Amino acid sequence: QVQLVESGGGLVQPGGSLRLSCAASGSILSINSMGWYRQAPGKQRELVATIATGGSTNYADSVKGRFAISRDNAKNTVYLQMNSLKPEDTAVYYCNALVVANNGRYLQVWGQGTLVTVSS
Repeated sequence: QVQLVESGGGLVQPGGSLRLSCAASGSILSINSMGWYRQAPGKQRELVATIATGGSTNYADSVKGRFAISRDNAKNTVYLQMNSLKPEDTAVYYCNALVVANNGRYLQVWGQGTLVTVSS
């Protein structure tokens, strides 16, 4: 009914940049908030950044000053601009959204993930 699809992952050298995109589709009335999480091998999934409907943002301390989250409400899409990438940023990145479905119910929806590898 509701899907999130990430794109933009890949291999990049330390110090490089990538931009991730996540598009929501399906029976959506509105999206209250969206965010990015990541999970490295053998580690728990952790919050990277979130953005509210009105545009307010918050970031994990490890990415402040390097990453920027944004959204296009008309397209139901959220972006993550990643600059000055470090090897420790290597992980599968997941999009998340708090969605109001057409039936009025609130749904927490996850994307399938996109792999980001930072290596020289």
